[in-house]
Amino acid sequence: MRNYKLLTPGPLTTSKAVKEEMLFDRCTWEDDYKQITQKIRAQLLKLAGAPESDYTAVLMQGSGSFVVESVLHTAVSEQDKLLIITNGAYGERIVKMAKYLRLNFVEYRTAYNEHPNEAKVRDILEADETITHIAMVHCETTTGILNPLTLAAQLAEDYDKKLIIDAMSSFGGVEMNIAELGIDFLISSSNKCIQGVPGFGFVLANKLELIACEGNARSLSLDLFDQWKEMDKDGKWRFTSPTHVVAAFSKAIDELLEEGGVSARFERYHNNNSVLRSRLAEIGFTAYITEEKQSPIITTFLYPSETFSFIDFYSYVKEKGFVLYPGKLTDIDTFRIGNIGEIYETDIQELCDVIKEYMGGL
Repeated sequence: MRNYKLLTPGPLTTSKAVKEEMLFDRCTWEDDYKQITQKIRAQLLKLAGAPESDYTAVLMQGSGSFVVESVLHTAVSEQDKLLIITNGAYGERIVKMAKYLRLNFVEYRTAYNEHPNEAKVRDILEADETITHIAMVHCETTTGILNPLTLAAQLAEDYDKKLIIDAMSSFGGVEMNIAELGIDFLISSSNKCIQGVPGFGFVLANKLELIACEGNARSLSLDLFDQWKEMDKDGKWRFTSPTHVVAAFSKAIDELLEEGGVSARFERYHNNNSVLRSRLAEIGFTAYITEEKQSPIITTFLYPSETFSFIDFYSYVKEKGFVLYPGKLTDIDTFRIGNIGEIYETDIQELCDVIKEYMGGL
């Protein structure tokens, strides 16, 4: 296996030091290991601007989708009703989860390249007072669009709704203060902007709202409240935790802080994205998302012509050391290039040179 640069939304390219943390075996019962968990939980709250008096961090085994589902299981009772705002595949996955869980919900869907329309969301909330929760994906990696957190927060405040934010691909790479925004449950994953490896996700939860969820979950494994109560004692996970992944994540947080925190990482990602969009535009590629709605996380590009072969293009670029991502749109041919991970401007410039070389040979 070659050591490719993964230009994806995660798993992504990690540092040598993060990888090396996984070379050691750790016991889940050891105090040293439980202290790593507690360190991570405290650091996550600081990154989010969330005071420990009001918020807590809960780590949960599994992929990001497992953790989203744990929040739906726990936070939304059979008597509640959820408004799900969608403009991409990951918002639609929340809808699918809600169907499996037989939750009461309504979906407000907009185009994949558009932000939610405030007036239409207000109309929904005013017409249906039984809605208790709002859920939205912050960065839809379907396209790379960055949805407006402040809008969702304002709507939740104005209509007194609980707010669930899927910040899977943005937390750690985009600055946010969840206490000021009033987010009740924010969800992310170990293998995104904090630049760890896959294996667990986490929830930053308003303590009072989490306490009120006791008994809601219809799944033992996905009971976020029960996971919190056990983990809050001394850092022990309820069930076997991904010890190697947890240690690597702890190192990844340290590296984030050494880089200068979330603001510094945002600047690196944003610069990667700006260089990529600018250079590929010169080569003949059009970005699907307009610049003002573009996240610094991942960028979707349209095929440059009807004869363009993504498989051939992908293979050529991979041979040069870069792994890209296929598009996820059904009505338009696209592909995606991630801007996150241990990726710097020199990597983006080299990638663009490779793409220019490929296009010149067609």
